[in-house]
Amino acid sequence: MFDRLHIVIHPSQYPEAVQDELLRSLRQRAINHKFHYDSYKQTQKWLALHEACSPARTDPDCEAIYDSSFTTAAVKCAGESVHVIGLGAGGGQKDAQLLRQLRRAGRSLGYTPIDVSTPMALVTATATSEIVERLTPIVADLQLATDLLRFIEPQIPSGAARVFTFFGMIPNFEPDQIMPVLAELVRPKDILLFSANLAPGQDYRRGVERVKPLYDNKLTRDWLMTFLIDLGVKHSDGQLSWRIEGDSYLRLAAHYKFRRDRVLAVGRERFCFKRGERIRLFFSYRYTPSIMRELLSRYGFSIQQQWITKSQEEGVFLCSR
Repeated sequence: MFDRLHIVIHPSQYPEAVQDELLRSLRQRAINHKFHYDSYKQTQKWLALHEACSPARTDPDCEAIYDSSFTTAAVKCAGESVHVIGLGAGGGQKDAQLLRQLRRAGRSLGYTPIDVSTPMALVTATATSEIVERLTPIVADLQLATDLLRFIEPQIPSGAARVFTFFGMIPNFEPDQIMPVLAELVRPKDILLFSANLAPGQDYRRGVERVKPLYDNKLTRDWLMTFLIDLGVKHSDGQLSWRIEGDSYLRLAAHYKFRRDRVLAVGRERFCFKRGERIRLFFSYRYTPSIMRELLSRYGFSIQQQWITKSQEEGVFLCSR
């Protein structure tokens, strides 16, 4: 355990930038997902939800495919020193597994977990601090931090192999907005370990319908509603519901529909929500392996190896540029 932890806060998460993004989200009636991880209370609710519903925690086969991908990544890493960059590190469980595998392979390890949530970054640091020699969390909004490499590269020793992880993140971004970010960060000699929630079966839409109960449940509603409740919305003001959206890429989206008028004050602005109006709180894209391969290819990535659970609901992809 480190006696002292140095955390880097990127300007994308400075208070004024966060306030601007919150106001934009409310004006557009579409909430940036980062506001569901903003407080310690939200972080704890998300961790409980992840523990109860995530295939990574409930499906032994899911754990097996991650273990296989980590073993392969450890073999592919050249040299004695490896630096792992966790893009959207979350609670850090998967990155910790990878780091332990690299440790067993005798590597000198550094780790830069990146998350939009300061509480989540601290959770990740706690989960990994006894495994690595070098640890510097960065709190940043991946989509807004266009100069992120300038903050990452000083953490990485010269000659160290670089492994980027992007676990469970692609569902919560518009694909054509986040993929250019990955293409900018990952260099030709780097390894990218990438996971995606998948739609099982041959029928894409039916597969998305099959996984809807993983989202439409009490734990998820409680987690998502925390954002609105903290702004002043009452539980009785409306109702949260889920629907499938999209064409080429399908997603499950959570919308809150107001049953009565509600005025929210944020800073100096007032937001008037009329009866019958909706606000989108969350979405999660579901892909298929073939769609994932096509999307990665469009941005210069090739899949070197992939691991899919027997349920076909989770996939891990080892990629290179």
